[in-house]
Amino acid sequence: MTTQSIHASDNAHTEQIILDIDGMTCQACASRIEKVLNKKPAIVQANVNYANEVAQVQFDASQTNAEQIVEWVKKTGYEAKVQPQNALFAHEAHEQKVPYNLIAVWICLLPFLIGMAGMMMGSHALMPPLWLQFVLATIVQFGLAIPFYKSAWASIKGGLANMDVLVVLGTLTIWAYSTYSWLSYLQTTAQMGHDGMAHSMPHVYFEASVMVIAFVKMGKYLEALTKKHSLNSINLLLALTPEQVEVKNPNPQSQDEQWQTLPLEQVTAGQILRAKAGTRIATDGIVTAGEGWCDESHLTGESVPLSKHIGSTVLAGAMVENGSFEYQVTAKGSQTRLGDMIQALNDAQGSKAHIARIADKVAGIFVPVVVAIALLTFFANYWFLGAFDTALMRAVAVLVIACPCALGLATPAAIMAGMGVAARSGVWFKDAQALEAAGAIDTVVFDKTGTITQGKPQLSASYLIDDNLKLFNLDKAALLQLVASVERHANHPLATTLVKYAKSYTKQTDTPQSPAAFTISHVETVLGQGIQAQVATIGRVKIGTPSFANLQLPAAIIQANPVWQIASQVAVSINDTPVAAFALADELKPDSVKVIASLQAHHLDVIVMSGDKQSVVDFIAQQVKANQAFGELSPRDKAQKIDSLQQQGKKVAMVGDGVNDAPAMATATVSFAVEGATDIAKHSATARLMGESLKHVDYAVTIARATLRNIKQNLFFAFIYNCLGIPLAAFGLLNPMIAAAAMALSSISVLLNALRLTRMKVIS
Repeated sequence: MTTQSIHASDNAHTEQIILDIDGMTCQACASRIEKVLNKKPAIVQANVNYANEVAQVQFDASQTNAEQIVEWVKKTGYEAKVQPQNALFAHEAHEQKVPYNLIAVWICLLPFLIGMAGMMMGSHALMPPLWLQFVLATIVQFGLAIPFYKSAWASIKGGLANMDVLVVLGTLTIWAYSTYSWLSYLQTTAQMGHDGMAHSMPHVYFEASVMVIAFVKMGKYLEALTKKHSLNSINLLLALTPEQVEVKNPNPQSQDEQWQTLPLEQVTAGQILRAKAGTRIATDGIVTAGEGWCDESHLTGESVPLSKHIGSTVLAGAMVENGSFEYQVTAKGSQTRLGDMIQALNDAQGSKAHIARIADKVAGIFVPVVVAIALLTFFANYWFLGAFDTALMRAVAVLVIACPCALGLATPAAIMAGMGVAARSGVWFKDAQALEAAGAIDTVVFDKTGTITQGKPQLSASYLIDDNLKLFNLDKAALLQLVASVERHANHPLATTLVKYAKSYTKQTDTPQSPAAFTISHVETVLGQGIQAQVATIGRVKIGTPSFANLQLPAAIIQANPVWQIASQVAVSINDTPVAAFALADELKPDSVKVIASLQAHHLDVIVMSGDKQSVVDFIAQQVKANQAFGELSPRDKAQKIDSLQQQGKKVAMVGDGVNDAPAMATATVSFAVEGATDIAKHSATARLMGESLKHVDYAVTIARATLRNIKQNLFFAFIYNCLGIPLAAFGLLNPMIAAAAMALSSISVLLNALRLTRMKVIS
């Protein structure tokens, strides 16, 4: 297989490619390609996005390949090519030139515009002679409008007519009628000879056919310009990395200059680059000399500049606010964190929201219905008015005013804009469905440790059962070493705290042993409970919840130190004999209270769920003023709680970071994995939060709701446009020229409304 953007899916034989599609003119085109592909047995699923002109295709690699899929698309009448790897990251000039045929159409239209301007001033002298009108209209109709014919014919063969069918029917009818009228006039004039009788000029509408094609072409050009340069945030992200960089000469003894300016493409991992104030970081790297401050808000959504010094990590695209430093390249292009975000955004923008299916269904029947309405308009007007040309022009106006473009752009245009804003705010939605779902949630469930709290608990108290420790010849130092030996196999924040405390205690007491002194085997993590392992010469060691370790804290201990009631309790047992317990208290993240208050202000219920004991969860929930709190939950319990909420009609978002959160995140309507989450949590989540702060949850909800509102507004505009435009055209209140202009403006208006999203400011 050639260099292609192919990703393996869960099925061993299933692969995914992203195709760039060229030639689509409306949503009906996208729907037709999608329909053709999904009928193929080898295609698992195909989604075609009209707004960004890409197709995401999952297929059975044992039955077909990328080249065959490209051929299937081409047979529907469109050009397709597989999106190559790293194509997004190549520095290319994407200048949008005005198409030559659009310029030619407007040159042909110019004499008509001059004549129409003269008519508005009461003079017909400036109107081109009929023969010239015929020549210009014919050049446009059968020369410059050929792409319309090709697209229309291909769509008819495919069984799903697109908007080009309407344009061709309308303009060809106008041209044919005008040509017939003009030729009839010439024939009549020739037959009458020089009898001296005056003959009235024929009713021709050559200017209408030319103007309709000109307006449609102009509308398409403006639409493409807006989609490529304004809605697509990927171009903005690609511009964050400089094309030229300063590279340190690896051989300081050479006579060449110590620093050389090279294209970024020539930079390799391990080289040293220089960053100055006011420039952007070109690659991911590690600072090797100097210091400065960098703004990494393009990735994390955090607007506060971060200090960078020797050993600090720098990210591609970051702006150097102050200072100057050198950094060693660790990754470039698609391998950087910025590259990962761009690829994720590209994949997400190519997906399709559920609400977009409305447009797909309408587009499937739109053109045949419009043609039927146009025929009805013609016969009704001809029946009641008796004027053939009037009836014809009204029917043509119906054909021209009706356009599924605005309908097809309504959802994907808003999704593209919303995805871009979310990415720049530190929220990476996996697909359009996730963004759509996030805009409809009414309940947010937070995990406690590492999500609402900092996940860096401190040991506040300990309880040792000396008699039981003596049974195993252990003192406190040896016990801590034993605990650390087992806990270093876990990834929970509480385990990390105990390991660090053991190391600290070892240094303070000059204990000769280290955590590695114990031989550990048969390590097993029990989700929601703790960890257990076989330790040579000791026995079976369990570390986790008090019930898991078979320990019940004496009431006197709890009364003597209230911290046990609000701290997380970690108990230890050996061969099911309890030997110790530790109280670990965790602090809230600085903005947890503020963020949860903001979510509640948005009429969202906030619930805290944790595997920790109920008293600790209640204490944290009270601090953040959550609506409900549930403790002592296993991973299965969390998932069942969320499922129960959804059974009640709730739309639930789950925010978590750990392995034990994964089942709940997979169950929720939408889920967010916080920064630093485990791989399984990231995989289960439908969105990732890239900053340390919980405010990214608020960003995600705000952006998703704004996007959903924008989609509904766009759909309303698109539907109301056709609901009003078609009757107005049918009753003669819109001529074909005005109808063509209105049709072009309908798509532009939807795009402009979507563009409002790109100006959202959510970062505080």
